[in-house]
Amino acid sequence: MISKKFNNIKKKNKALLGTLTFALFLFSNILLAQVSSSIDSTSIKIGEQITYKILVETDTTNLVVFPEGQTFAPLEMIESYDIDTLKNKDKYNLIKKYGLTQFDSGTYTIPPQKIVIADKTFLTDSLKVEVNNILVDTTKQGLYDIKPIIEVKKKGGNWWKYVLISLLILAVIGTVLWWFIWRKKPLTEAEQIALLPPYDRAKLALQKLDESHYLEHEELKTYYSELTLIIRKYLDEKVYDHSLESTTDELISRLKLLKEGNQINLSNETIKNIESILKRADLVKFAKSAPDIALAELDRKTIDSEIDHVKEVLPEPTEEEKLLDETYRKELERKKQRKKVIITVAISVFLLMATIAGFSVKYGFDYVKDTLIGHDSKELLENEWVTSEYGFPPINISTPKVLKRFELPVSDEVKDKTEMTTFMYGTLLDAFSVMVNTTKFPNSGENKINLEAISEGSIKGMEAQGAQNITVLRDEFMTPNGAEGLKTHGKLTVVDPITKKQQKAEYVLLHFTAENVLQQIVITYPDNDDYADQIIERILNSIELKKEQS
Repeated sequence: MISKKFNNIKKKNKALLGTLTFALFLFSNILLAQVSSSIDSTSIKIGEQITYKILVETDTTNLVVFPEGQTFAPLEMIESYDIDTLKNKDKYNLIKKYGLTQFDSGTYTIPPQKIVIADKTFLTDSLKVEVNNILVDTTKQGLYDIKPIIEVKKKGGNWWKYVLISLLILAVIGTVLWWFIWRKKPLTEAEQIALLPPYDRAKLALQKLDESHYLEHEELKTYYSELTLIIRKYLDEKVYDHSLESTTDELISRLKLLKEGNQINLSNETIKNIESILKRADLVKFAKSAPDIALAELDRKTIDSEIDHVKEVLPEPTEEEKLLDETYRKELERKKQRKKVIITVAISVFLLMATIAGFSVKYGFDYVKDTLIGHDSKELLENEWVTSEYGFPPINISTPKVLKRFELPVSDEVKDKTEMTTFMYGTLLDAFSVMVNTTKFPNSGENKINLEAISEGSIKGMEAQGAQNITVLRDEFMTPNGAEGLKTHGKLTVVDPITKKQQKAEYVLLHFTAENVLQQIVITYPDNDDYADQIIERILNSIELKKEQS
């Protein structure tokens, strides 16, 4: 008996100990931190700002994380202020303020906000705010007719900057190519001399020899070398084409042979004078002979005279020879032009390949290829997007193209029972399509809209339009402003009615419901398309649902 009473007392003590332990745990949490929230006004006008304040008192060693982003829905956060910190002995008082507003009248509740302190989560109290309409005195406010729709000119964008930069780069490249390749450069003195006929070239060389100071400095070896080179070059071009490399005896023998064969009517005196000057030059160059300056001047005059004699006995070129010379000259000109074209093309191809390689390293080859060749999804992604509200209650969404109102074919029975508005761009058979649909049902208050059933009906509707092999995945979906719905997504196959080819695509169905309203967003886009994936992500991140105003 005593043992039984002892056991009962022991059990009661254990229960009391557990209760005390739980109480101490709660008390330690209370001591850990205190959280409170407040607003500076509970009644504001549309668009007016209120200040939402969170006060946290905690130890100096604890990490505190305040809420960020649009967590105050249905109110909109327009500003997040810096945290004010006040030290109170061994604790900190942290004050975090937010600027909130609302642009629709009504009574709204700011939901509890999560504050994380150390590893504990605290919730603030919910607060009510009344948003009032701005009263307008119509007796003092003039009334005006509704203004007509004004077409807004589409912004041109910054494309002209890229065009201007491209034109400047092409102009610089073209200028460089013209200056170094195509420009007719002024001829140098040597090039001008080379274009002269052999006779004029020889005469000009004699004039330059007169202007030299070889004789004044008694540089006879150099003087005779230049003098004999002039006559040898002239003979090489007009009489015997091996005159430059022939010895004096070989050259004279050749001239005599040509005379005997009646190929050139040179006089014996001319041949003798040329032979005499060439042999004297050989003595000066190789035997260090030193003739008088007067003799050297006489030899120069003799060479000048004999060049004239050679020219006189040379036959005039025939028309065939002239034609061959002209053809040869034109062929040389064509070769020069062809060389310029090849160099220009080679440089242009090199610059083009270098530019493509540079952009490919920075942006990727596929991006450069799609930019040059063109890509439908890329153009949709990079063009100016349209942000607008569709239906009522409105669905705010950003799309690459504006959605146009479309009347869906429905039976009269459905049309009488529902109020439907539909906005579309493209169809299921197109590479990309978007549809936004809002349907109002009779407000019976009895039947709740089943989103999964609606989603299943949408899948059957796509099958009726020709979609095949549809895979179905369902997830919860939340818009950036906190509206919750059902996301149905997957892949499908459609058959092109013209080419009869199967095309793979992906789809996203979003369904939202509020009271007697069903809101749907249907998006289809190409499969395995990186640009299309970016388009869908941007669209989904832009969706905002607004409540129906009473």
